[in-house]
Amino acid sequence: MTVSKQHKILIVDDEEPIRGLIESIASREGFKCVTASGVDAALSILEKERFSLLISDINMPGKTGLDLLLSASQMDENMAVIMATAVDDRNVAVRTLEMGAYGYIIKPFGRNELLISIANALRRRELEINNRMYSEGLETLVRERTKKLVLAEQEIRDSREETIFRLAKAAEFRDNETAQHTIRMGVFCEILAQQAGCPPEFCEQIRVASLLHDVGKIGIPDAILLKPGALTKEEFDVIKDHAEIGFRILEDSRSEILLFGAQIAYTHHEKFDGSGYPRGLSGADIPMEGRITAICDVFDALTSHRVYKAAMPVDEALAIMKEGRGRHFDPDLLDIFFASMDQILLMKAKFADG
Repeated sequence: MTVSKQHKILIVDDEEPIRGLIESIASREGFKCVTASGVDAALSILEKERFSLLISDINMPGKTGLDLLLSASQMDENMAVIMATAVDDRNVAVRTLEMGAYGYIIKPFGRNELLISIANALRRRELEINNRMYSEGLETLVRERTKKLVLAEQEIRDSREETIFRLAKAAEFRDNETAQHTIRMGVFCEILAQQAGCPPEFCEQIRVASLLHDVGKIGIPDAILLKPGALTKEEFDVIKDHAEIGFRILEDSRSEILLFGAQIAYTHHEKFDGSGYPRGLSGADIPMEGRITAICDVFDALTSHRVYKAAMPVDEALAIMKEGRGRHFDPDLLDIFFASMDQILLMKAKFADG
Protein backbone atom coordinates (compact mmCIF):
# COMPACT_ATOMS: atom_id res chain seq x y z
CA MET A 1 0.00 0.00 0.00
CA THR A 2 1.37 3.41 -1.02
CA VAL A 3 0.87 6.14 1.55
CA SER A 4 2.02 9.68 2.08
CA LYS A 5 4.80 10.02 4.64
CA GLN A 6 3.06 13.09 6.07
CA HIS A 7 0.09 11.15 7.47
CA LYS A 8 0.08 10.89 11.26
CA ILE A 9 -2.03 8.41 13.22
CA LEU A 10 -3.07 8.69 16.87
CA ILE A 11 -3.67 5.26 18.39
CA VAL A 12 -5.75 5.09 21.58
CA ASP A 13 -6.26 1.86 23.53
CA ASP A 14 -5.99 0.98 27.19
CA GLU A 15 -4.27 -2.32 26.28
CA GLU A 16 -0.60 -1.78 25.50
CA PRO A 17 -0.26 -4.93 23.28
CA ILE A 18 -3.07 -3.66 21.02
CA ARG A 19 -1.50 -0.20 20.80
CA GLY A 20 1.81 -1.76 19.98
CA LEU A 21 0.35 -4.05 17.30
CA ILE A 22 -1.42 -1.22 15.49
CA GLU A 23 1.64 1.02 15.76
CA SER A 24 3.89 -1.73 14.40
CA ILE A 25 1.68 -2.44 11.39
CA ALA A 26 1.09 1.24 10.56
CA SER A 27 4.73 2.27 11.06
CA ARG A 28 5.94 -0.34 8.60
CA GLU A 29 3.70 1.32 5.98
CA GLY A 30 5.34 4.70 6.53
CA PHE A 31 2.91 6.29 8.95
CA LYS A 32 4.11 8.32 11.89
CA CYS A 33 2.30 7.00 14.95
CA VAL A 34 1.59 8.44 18.40
CA THR A 35 -0.11 6.36 21.12
CA ALA A 36 -2.26 7.13 24.15
CA SER A 37 -3.65 4.83 26.83
CA GLY A 38 -6.90 6.71 27.45
CA VAL A 39 -9.24 9.48 26.40
CA ASP A 40 -7.78 12.26 28.56
CA ALA A 41 -4.27 11.56 27.32
CA ALA A 42 -5.51 11.48 23.74
CA LEU A 43 -7.32 14.81 24.10
CA SER A 44 -4.20 16.38 25.57
CA ILE A 45 -2.23 15.24 22.54
CA LEU A 46 -4.91 16.49 20.13
CA GLU A 47 -4.71 19.94 21.66
CA LYS A 48 -1.06 20.16 20.58
CA GLU A 49 -0.88 18.15 17.37
CA ARG A 50 -2.94 17.46 14.25
CA PHE A 51 -3.47 13.94 12.92
CA SER A 52 -4.81 12.53 9.69
CA LEU A 53 -6.37 9.56 11.48
CA LEU A 54 -7.48 8.52 14.96
CA ILE A 55 -7.81 4.82 15.74
CA SER A 56 -9.54 4.32 19.07
CA ASP A 57 -10.84 1.48 21.17
CA ILE A 58 -14.45 1.91 22.30
CA ASN A 59 -14.51 0.20 25.68
CA MET A 60 -11.92 1.79 27.97
CA PRO A 61 -11.96 2.58 31.69
CA GLY A 62 -13.49 5.97 32.48
CA LYS A 63 -14.30 7.89 29.35
CA THR A 64 -15.08 5.68 26.38
CA GLY A 65 -14.02 5.81 22.77
CA LEU A 66 -17.43 7.33 21.94
CA ASP A 67 -16.64 10.25 24.23
CA LEU A 68 -13.33 10.66 22.42
CA LEU A 69 -15.02 10.44 19.02
CA LEU A 70 -17.41 13.25 19.90
CA SER A 71 -14.69 15.54 21.30
CA ALA A 72 -12.14 14.78 18.60
CA SER A 73 -14.63 15.49 15.81
CA GLN A 74 -15.29 18.92 17.31
CA MET A 75 -11.57 19.64 17.66
CA ASP A 76 -10.62 18.74 14.08
CA GLU A 77 -13.25 18.16 11.39
CA ASN A 78 -10.55 17.05 8.96
CA MET A 79 -9.40 14.08 11.04
CA ALA A 80 -10.62 10.61 10.07
CA VAL A 81 -11.65 8.23 12.85
CA ILE A 82 -11.72 4.43 13.00
CA MET A 83 -13.31 2.75 16.03
CA ALA A 84 -12.09 -0.64 17.26
CA THR A 85 -13.84 -3.02 19.65
CA ALA A 86 -13.80 -6.62 20.77
CA VAL A 87 -17.62 -6.70 20.86
CA ASP A 88 -19.33 -7.34 17.52
CA ASP A 89 -22.48 -5.29 18.15
CA ARG A 90 -24.30 -3.95 15.08
CA ASN A 91 -26.07 -1.24 17.07
CA VAL A 92 -22.78 0.08 18.44
CA ALA A 93 -21.27 0.02 14.97
CA VAL A 94 -24.18 2.00 13.52
CA ARG A 95 -23.99 4.51 16.35
CA THR A 96 -20.28 5.16 15.81
CA LEU A 97 -20.84 5.73 12.09
CA GLU A 98 -23.72 8.09 12.82
CA MET A 99 -21.43 10.01 15.16
CA GLY A 100 -18.92 10.52 12.37
CA ALA A 101 -16.59 7.52 12.47
CA TYR A 102 -15.13 6.55 9.07
CA GLY A 103 -14.78 2.88 9.90
CA TYR A 104 -15.38 0.14 12.47
CA ILE A 105 -13.13 -2.90 13.02
CA ILE A 106 -13.53 -5.92 15.26
CA LYS A 107 -10.74 -7.27 17.44
CA PRO A 108 -8.79 -9.39 16.80
CA PHE A 109 -8.10 -7.98 13.32
CA GLY A 110 -5.51 -9.03 10.79
CA ARG A 111 -2.86 -6.86 9.21
CA ASN A 112 -4.60 -6.56 5.85
CA GLU A 113 -7.94 -5.77 7.45
CA LEU A 114 -6.37 -2.94 9.44
CA LEU A 115 -4.48 -1.52 6.47
CA ILE A 116 -7.56 -1.62 4.24
CA SER A 117 -9.55 0.21 6.91
CA ILE A 118 -6.79 2.82 7.23
CA ALA A 119 -6.55 3.27 3.44
CA ASN A 120 -10.34 3.62 3.08
CA ALA A 121 -10.55 6.11 5.93
CA LEU A 122 -7.72 8.26 4.58
CA ARG A 123 -9.12 8.14 1.06
CA ARG A 124 -12.54 9.23 2.31
CA ARG A 125 -10.88 11.96 4.38
CA GLU A 126 -9.06 13.24 1.30
CA LEU A 127 -12.25 13.28 -0.74
CA GLU A 128 -14.18 15.11 1.97
CA ILE A 129 -11.42 17.70 2.43
CA ASN A 130 -11.27 18.27 -1.32
CA ASN A 131 -15.04 18.51 -1.50
CA ARG A 132 -15.09 20.95 1.40
CA MET A 133 -12.38 23.06 -0.21
CA TYR A 134 -14.23 22.97 -3.52
CA SER A 135 -17.49 23.99 -1.83
CA GLU A 136 -15.79 26.79 0.06
CA GLY A 137 -14.05 27.90 -3.13
CA LEU A 138 -17.34 27.75 -5.00
CA GLU A 139 -19.06 29.75 -2.30
CA THR A 140 -16.29 32.34 -2.43
CA LEU A 141 -16.57 32.49 -6.22
CA VAL A 142 -20.34 32.86 -6.02
CA ARG A 143 -19.99 35.62 -3.41
CA GLU A 144 -17.41 37.44 -5.53
CA ARG A 145 -19.46 37.13 -8.70
CA THR A 146 -22.62 38.13 -6.86
CA LYS A 147 -20.82 41.16 -5.48
CA LYS A 148 -19.62 42.10 -8.96
CA LEU A 149 -23.12 41.58 -10.34
CA VAL A 150 -24.64 43.73 -7.61
CA LEU A 151 -22.05 46.44 -8.27
CA ALA A 152 -22.70 46.22 -12.01
CA GLU A 153 -26.45 46.44 -11.48
CA GLN A 154 -25.96 49.39 -9.15
CA GLU A 155 -23.76 51.07 -11.74
CA ILE A 156 -26.45 50.54 -14.36
CA ARG A 157 -29.10 51.96 -12.02
CA ASP A 158 -26.90 54.94 -11.18
CA SER A 159 -26.16 55.53 -14.85
CA ARG A 160 -29.83 55.22 -15.75
CA GLU A 161 -30.85 57.58 -12.98
CA GLU A 162 -28.21 60.12 -13.97
CA THR A 163 -29.34 59.94 -17.60
CA ILE A 164 -32.91 60.57 -16.52
CA PHE A 165 -31.79 63.44 -14.30
CA ARG A 166 -29.81 64.99 -17.16
CA LEU A 167 -32.78 64.70 -19.49
CA ALA A 168 -35.02 66.34 -16.90
CA LYS A 169 -32.43 69.04 -16.35
CA ALA A 170 -32.40 69.78 -20.08
CA ALA A 171 -36.11 70.54 -19.84
CA GLU A 172 -35.51 72.78 -16.82
CA PHE A 173 -33.02 74.89 -18.76
CA ARG A 174 -35.93 75.83 -20.97
CA ASP A 175 -38.04 76.88 -18.01
CA ASN A 176 -37.57 78.85 -14.82
CA GLU A 177 -37.49 75.82 -12.53
CA THR A 178 -34.41 74.55 -10.73
CA ALA A 179 -32.76 71.16 -10.50
CA GLN A 180 -33.84 71.02 -6.86
CA HIS A 181 -37.48 71.09 -7.96
CA THR A 182 -36.88 67.93 -9.95
CA ILE A 183 -35.15 66.21 -7.02
CA ARG A 184 -37.89 67.28 -4.60
CA MET A 185 -40.53 65.93 -6.96
CA GLY A 186 -38.93 62.51 -6.93
CA VAL A 187 -38.58 62.44 -3.15
CA PHE A 188 -42.12 63.74 -2.53
CA CYS A 189 -43.60 61.18 -4.92
CA GLU A 190 -41.67 58.36 -3.26
CA ILE A 191 -42.88 59.40 0.20
CA LEU A 192 -46.51 59.63 -0.90
CA ALA A 193 -46.32 56.29 -2.72
CA GLN A 194 -44.83 54.62 0.36
CA GLN A 195 -47.43 56.07 2.69
CA ALA A 196 -50.18 55.00 0.27
CA GLY A 197 -48.97 51.39 0.57
CA CYS A 198 -47.56 51.03 -2.94
CA PRO A 199 -45.08 48.17 -3.55
CA PRO A 200 -41.39 49.01 -3.00
CA GLU A 201 -40.59 48.60 -6.69
CA PHE A 202 -43.30 51.12 -7.58
CA CYS A 203 -41.99 53.58 -4.98
CA GLU A 204 -38.47 53.36 -6.38
CA GLN A 205 -39.72 53.72 -9.95
CA ILE A 206 -41.81 56.80 -9.23
CA ARG A 207 -38.91 58.45 -7.38
CA VAL A 208 -36.82 58.25 -10.54
CA ALA A 209 -39.43 58.45 -13.29
CA SER A 210 -41.25 61.47 -11.83
CA LEU A 211 -38.16 63.52 -12.67
CA LEU A 212 -39.40 63.37 -16.26
CA HIS A 213 -42.86 64.81 -15.59
CA ASP A 214 -42.11 68.04 -17.51
CA VAL A 215 -39.65 66.71 -20.10
CA GLY A 216 -42.15 67.66 -22.81
CA LYS A 217 -41.39 71.35 -22.20
CA ILE A 218 -38.40 70.79 -24.48
CA GLY A 219 -40.87 71.04 -27.34
CA ILE A 220 -42.53 74.32 -26.27
CA PRO A 221 -41.39 77.51 -28.04
CA ASP A 222 -39.31 79.90 -25.92
CA ALA A 223 -41.59 82.83 -26.69
CA ILE A 224 -44.40 81.07 -24.82
CA LEU A 225 -42.48 79.02 -22.25
CA LEU A 226 -40.43 82.01 -21.06
CA LYS A 227 -43.10 84.67 -21.42
CA PRO A 228 -42.98 86.81 -18.22
CA GLY A 229 -46.60 87.93 -18.31
CA ALA A 230 -49.95 86.17 -18.43
CA LEU A 231 -50.54 83.68 -21.23
CA THR A 232 -53.37 83.98 -23.70
CA LYS A 233 -55.76 81.05 -24.09
CA GLU A 234 -54.01 80.10 -27.31
CA GLU A 235 -50.60 80.24 -25.64
CA PHE A 236 -51.80 78.16 -22.70
CA ASP A 237 -53.15 75.57 -25.15
CA VAL A 238 -49.61 75.33 -26.55
CA ILE A 239 -48.17 74.95 -23.04
CA LYS A 240 -50.58 72.11 -22.40
CA ASP A 241 -49.05 70.22 -25.30
CA HIS A 242 -45.99 69.50 -23.14
CA ALA A 243 -47.82 66.56 -21.53
CA GLU A 244 -48.32 64.79 -24.84
CA ILE A 245 -44.88 65.81 -26.14
CA GLY A 246 -43.29 64.25 -23.07
CA PHE A 247 -45.27 61.09 -23.62
CA ARG A 248 -44.18 60.88 -27.26
CA ILE A 249 -40.52 61.40 -26.34
CA LEU A 250 -40.60 58.42 -23.96
CA GLU A 251 -43.32 56.06 -25.21
CA ASP A 252 -41.17 54.02 -27.61
CA SER A 253 -38.46 53.24 -25.06
CA ARG A 254 -37.50 49.67 -24.27
CA SER A 255 -36.75 50.78 -20.71
CA GLU A 256 -39.43 50.02 -18.12
CA ILE A 257 -38.52 53.11 -16.11
CA LEU A 258 -38.81 55.40 -19.15
CA LEU A 259 -42.18 53.90 -20.06
CA PHE A 260 -43.22 54.62 -16.48
CA GLY A 261 -42.00 58.19 -16.98
CA ALA A 262 -44.03 58.42 -20.18
CA GLN A 263 -47.23 57.74 -18.23
CA ILE A 264 -46.30 60.33 -15.62
CA ALA A 265 -45.57 62.97 -18.28
CA TYR A 266 -48.89 62.14 -19.96
CA THR A 267 -51.14 62.14 -16.89
CA HIS A 268 -49.74 64.49 -14.23
CA HIS A 269 -52.01 67.34 -15.39
CA GLU A 270 -55.18 65.24 -15.41
CA LYS A 271 -57.66 66.15 -12.68
CA PHE A 272 -59.70 63.81 -10.55
CA ASP A 273 -63.02 65.29 -11.76
CA GLY A 274 -62.07 64.97 -15.43
CA SER A 275 -61.37 68.64 -16.09
CA GLY A 276 -57.63 68.24 -16.64
CA TYR A 277 -55.57 67.69 -19.77
CA PRO A 278 -54.57 66.34 -22.24
CA ARG A 279 -57.28 63.61 -22.30
CA GLY A 280 -59.74 64.65 -19.60
CA LEU A 281 -59.29 61.43 -17.62
CA SER A 282 -61.03 61.15 -14.25
CA GLY A 283 -60.91 59.11 -11.05
CA ALA A 284 -59.20 55.74 -11.24
CA ASP A 285 -58.77 56.10 -15.01
CA ILE A 286 -55.84 58.33 -14.12
CA PRO A 287 -53.00 55.94 -13.23
CA MET A 288 -51.71 56.01 -9.66
CA GLU A 289 -48.42 57.54 -10.75
CA GLY A 290 -50.25 60.43 -12.42
CA ARG A 291 -52.44 61.11 -9.39
CA ILE A 292 -49.44 61.06 -7.05
CA THR A 293 -47.31 63.31 -9.24
CA ALA A 294 -50.15 65.83 -9.65
CA ILE A 295 -50.28 66.42 -5.89
CA CYS A 296 -46.52 66.69 -5.44
CA ASP A 297 -46.05 68.93 -8.47
CA VAL A 298 -48.67 71.46 -7.38
CA PHE A 299 -47.39 71.54 -3.79
CA ASP A 300 -43.81 72.21 -4.84
CA ALA A 301 -44.88 74.79 -7.43
CA LEU A 302 -46.95 76.71 -4.87
CA THR A 303 -44.30 76.68 -2.15
CA SER A 304 -41.22 77.43 -4.31
CA HIS A 305 -39.81 80.80 -5.31
CA ARG A 306 -39.62 81.60 -9.00
CA VAL A 307 -38.48 84.73 -10.83
CA TYR A 308 -42.10 85.49 -11.64
CA LYS A 309 -43.57 84.78 -8.17
CA ALA A 310 -42.77 84.49 -4.50
CA ALA A 311 -42.98 81.22 -2.60
CA MET A 312 -46.35 80.73 -0.92
CA PRO A 313 -46.41 79.82 2.80
CA VAL A 314 -47.06 76.13 3.33
CA ASP A 315 -50.34 76.71 5.22
CA GLU A 316 -51.74 78.79 2.37
CA ALA A 317 -50.63 76.25 -0.21
CA LEU A 318 -52.28 73.41 1.70
CA ALA A 319 -55.48 75.44 2.03
CA ILE A 320 -55.59 75.95 -1.74
CA MET A 321 -54.90 72.27 -2.36
CA LYS A 322 -57.62 71.30 0.09
CA GLU A 323 -60.10 73.21 -2.02
CA GLY A 324 -59.12 70.94 -4.89
CA ARG A 325 -59.81 67.75 -2.92
CA GLY A 326 -61.98 65.49 -5.08
CA ARG A 327 -61.84 67.95 -7.97
CA HIS A 328 -58.20 68.40 -8.89
CA PHE A 329 -56.76 65.77 -6.58
CA ASP A 330 -57.52 62.19 -5.57
CA PRO A 331 -59.11 62.80 -2.14
CA ASP A 332 -57.59 59.74 -0.46
CA LEU A 333 -54.10 60.46 -1.74
CA LEU A 334 -54.39 64.12 -0.76
CA ASP A 335 -55.32 63.12 2.79
CA ILE A 336 -52.30 60.83 2.94
CA PHE A 337 -50.10 63.63 1.59
CA PHE A 338 -51.32 66.01 4.30
CA ALA A 339 -50.72 63.34 6.95
CA SER A 340 -47.14 62.93 5.65
CA MET A 341 -46.37 66.64 5.84
CA ASP A 342 -43.62 66.26 8.46
CA GLN A 343 -41.62 64.05 6.09
CA ILE A 344 -42.43 66.24 3.11
CA LEU A 345 -41.25 69.43 4.80
CA LEU A 346 -38.10 67.71 6.04
CA MET A 347 -37.19 66.77 2.48
CA LYS A 348 -38.24 70.20 1.19
CA ALA A 349 -35.76 71.82 3.58
CA LYS A 350 -33.05 69.30 2.67
CA PHE A 351 -33.39 70.01 -1.05
CA ALA A 352 -34.17 73.72 -0.86
CA ASP A 353 -33.34 75.92 -3.85
CA GLY A 354 -29.86 77.39 -3.59
